[in-house]
Amino acid sequence: RRKLRTDVAAAFPNLSAEQLTEFIPNKEELNVIKIYTHKGEAVTVYTNSRNPILFEVEKALYPTVYALWAYPDLLPAFSTWPPVLQKLAGGADLMLPGVIVPPSGFPQVERGMLCAVTLSGNRAPVAVSVATMSTAEMLAAGMKGKGFAVLHTYMDHLWEYGDKSYPPTLAPLVTDPDEKESADDEEEMEEKEPVSSFSTDPLQHVDIGDLSLKEQDSCAILMGKEEHNENKAAETADDDNTEVQQEAEDSRTPQEQMDALLSQCFLHALKCKVKKSDLPLLTSTFLRSHMFPCCPAGQQLDIKKSSYKKFSKFLQCMQHQKILQVKELSKGVESIVEVDWKHPDIKAFTVPEGFSSASAAQDCKSEDKEQAYHAPEIIPLYGVSTKMVPLFQESGQKKGSILSSSEVRNIIVNYVKTNELVDEANKNFVKVNAILCDCLLDKSEQDEISNLKWDDLLSRCLERLQPLHQVTFFGQEPIVRKGKIEPIDITIAQRSSNKKVTIIKNLELYGLDPQSVANILQQKVQASATIAPVPGTKDRVQVQIQGNQIHHLAKMLLEEYQLPRKYIQGLEKAPKLGRKK
Repeated sequence: RRKLRTDVAAAFPNLSAEQLTEFIPNKEELNVIKIYTHKGEAVTVYTNSRNPILFEVEKALYPTVYALWAYPDLLPAFSTWPPVLQKLAGGADLMLPGVIVPPSGFPQVERGMLCAVTLSGNRAPVAVSVATMSTAEMLAAGMKGKGFAVLHTYMDHLWEYGDKSYPPTLAPLVTDPDEKESADDEEEMEEKEPVSSFSTDPLQHVDIGDLSLKEQDSCAILMGKEEHNENKAAETADDDNTEVQQEAEDSRTPQEQMDALLSQCFLHALKCKVKKSDLPLLTSTFLRSHMFPCCPAGQQLDIKKSSYKKFSKFLQCMQHQKILQVKELSKGVESIVEVDWKHPDIKAFTVPEGFSSASAAQDCKSEDKEQAYHAPEIIPLYGVSTKMVPLFQESGQKKGSILSSSEVRNIIVNYVKTNELVDEANKNFVKVNAILCDCLLDKSEQDEISNLKWDDLLSRCLERLQPLHQVTFFGQEPIVRKGKIEPIDITIAQRSSNKKVTIIKNLELYGLDPQSVANILQQKVQASATIAPVPGTKDRVQVQIQGNQIHHLAKMLLEEYQLPRKYIQGLEKAPKLGRKK
C-alpha cells in the first residue's frame, strides 16, 4: 500500500497529500487483479470498493474513469462531441478533427503525456489517452490526423468491472468573463435544443449511439455556440473520426475484416515465427505465442467475431487447403504436426506495414520468445446418467444433460423442498423417498437408511453422476471432455549406474508444449532433457530430464505458470534438502 502510494505520488505530482491519502486509503479494502487483454498483454488493476481506480501496463500507472470522476483535474483534458464517445468505446483513437477548440485554447501537453477526454458541456472525463503529438504540433498540423491514442473509456470492459455508474455532471471551469458569457449562451441554446445535450441517462445514451452518421452530424452541428462555429462543428462532425472514414471506405463487413485479419496473422506466424523444429506444436501455443504477436497495433484478433467462430474450425479450413496438418496427439488436445512452407499462400505473403523489415527478418531467423503462459480455467461438470434421470426430470433435465456442481445442488435442494422431504424433527436431515432410494442408495442400504444428511445426499448425488470437465484455454472456446482431468504426473525413475530421471506426463492437457517445457528445464538445471513416447500409448509424449528436478518443476508449475497444486501429482517426491551446517 505504501509502495503504491509512492508510485501514485510520483506519477501524479499535482495530487496533494490529503488527496493522495484519500485516493489510496489506509484502512479501506484494496484489491489487486491481474487481467489480460485480447492481445495477451498483462495488465494489473487496483480496485477500491470494487471500482477499478488504477491500471498498470509495463510499470506505467494510469487512472481509470472512476478515479478521474473523483479528481477531474488530475490530467490535462481535451473535449470532443458526444457522438464520438461511441466510436472511442468501440476501440477507435481520437482524431484531431473531432477535438473541440476552447476559447481559452488547449492545455499545453507534450507527446506521450497522459490526457483525459471529456464531452462538450461536461468536465467529467470519459476516456484516458496518450497524446501522440504536442499541443504545438497539433496546431501546426491544422488539427488533422490522430491526436490521442485511447487506452480506456467509459463503457469498456474495465469500466464494466466496477459498479457501472454513469459520469457525473461537472460544469466546465470558467475563469474568463467572455468565456462565461459564451458558456451562458450555450446553456440557453441547450435549453432550446434539448436533443443536443449529453445526458448520463442510459436510454439517452442508446438514442445517441443509435443515430445514423447523418443524424450524428446534425446533432454535433446543433451543439455549436455561434453561427461561425456551426460551420466548424459541421466540418468536425463530417470528419468525426478517421476511423469512421476508414469504415466507410472499407465495404467489407466486420466479419469479413476479422476473417482477413485472422488469415494475415496465420500466414505471418507460419512464415516468420514457426520453425520445423517447433513441430509438433500445440494449437493453443500457436495461437497464443505466434499468432497474437502478429496482430497489428491498434487491432484485436477476436476469433468469435470471425465467420469461423472457433479456432479449430479455422485450422480445419487451412488443413483442407493443404497449408498444414493437424492431429489429436492427446485426447482432446490438437497439435500442428506438419506445415507446407512451400505453399503458394505462404510464399506469396508479405509482412504488412507496421512490422519493420528488420524485426520481421529477426523473427524469421531467431526463435520468438514465448508469451506468458496462461493456466487454463478448469471446471468440473456432471452428466445425468440413466439411473439418475428420475431425480432430475422434474427440473427439465434428461439423460446426457451437463450440469455444474452448483446447478446440481440447486436442483437437489429444489427437489427436496418441492416434495417436502426435509425432516421436521431435524432439518439437517432429508427423508429418503422411493426415487432417492433407487438413485442414491446401494441395495444393502435400502432397508436400513431412511434419512440422509444434506452433505451426504449431495455427495452421493455427485458420485453417481457421470464425471466431465470443461477446459478453457486462453483465447479459445471452452472444451468439454469426459471423465475427470488427469493431473500432471511427475515420477522419479531409477536408471542404470544409480542415476535418476524425472518423468513428466500429461502436460498437453493443460496447454503446455512438452518440447518447450523440456527446453526451459534444460536451461534452468543444466541437465539433459528429452521427449519420449508414453509407454503403452501411440500419440502421447512425456518429458524426461536427468536427476530429481521436482523442486525446479514445482517452482515453474506453481509459481511461474500459476497452475493449482491439485492438478499436479508427485510433488511430494522432491529430494529432502540437507540441513545447513
